[in-house]
Parts: sequence; C-alpha cells; structure tokens
Amino acid sequence: MAHDIVFFLALDDETAAATRLRGPGGAFESETCRSIEPDSAIAEWDMYFEEPSAEAPPLEQLYAWRPWPEWVTAPLNDGVEVFALPKRLTRALANASSAELEELAGRWTARLWSEDGDDMTEDDLLAVLQGVARLAVSAVNTGGGLYSWSF
Repeated sequence: MAHDIVFFLALDDETAAATRLRGPGGAFESETCRSIEPDSAIAEWDMYFEEPSAEAPPLEQLYAWRPWPEWVTAPLNDGVEVFALPKRLTRALANASSAELEELAGRWTARLWSEDGDDMTEDDLLAVLQGVARLAVSAVNTGGGLYSWSF
C-alpha cells in the first residue's frame, strides 16, 4: 500500500515527471493523503462520474475499469509512482457538486473500510476529495494537468 500520496497540479506530463525523485514539494499546488492506493482511487473516482452510484463497485469491476491511470514516468523498484489523472475525471471533479463529492466519499470510504478495516487511512476522505476537486478547477482553468505522486 502506498504511504504518502500527493495530488498536484502541473503544466504538463514532463513537469509532473520531474517530481519523481523528490515529490512535488511546495512548488506545486497540492492535496496530501496517506495509506491509499492512488491508481485504484483514481479509477474509482472516474467510474463514479461515468456510472454514478452510491454503492462501491465490486473489486473485479473496479480493476477492469478503463482507462486506468497512466504513469508519466516508468515505474522502478523504489515504489515511487507518478500518475496522470484522466482529463475527463479532472473535468468531472472540477464540475462536481458538493452532494456528488459527499456521495463519492461515502462510497470510497465504504470500499476502503471493507478492504482495510482498522488499517484504513485516518484522513478525512471527503476533505481529500474536496481538495482534489479544487485542484481540478485550477487545472481546467489553466489548461494544466492533475497528477498524483506516491511513495
């Protein structure tokens, strides 16, 4: 499981890839959370906006979801991953209502609880989603991209 996840804004994939070794740090607008898998979270969020439902999808359906987030740097054995969020997800998050973010947070929390139980992240997942949605608004307004860095 990933330990530190930073969702951040960058102008393009090349700029995002440059964060690989040290993380985005304070040079990028960001939202941080812990103890989640960013690729499955991104896929779940994308699935929610394409097929809205308050119920968490079965894991087989989640893992079969396409498009799965794409790496902006080739993965190495150090555990660091930098993903680009799909453009359609960035637009959906930017346009999401408070009610949609609340429903998605509830669904995401339920899935993580069923998988991780007491080891689930202690982060407020609604606050994480709200922070990522604010980043998405900036990405849409500036023409940049939304990315995740994790270790």
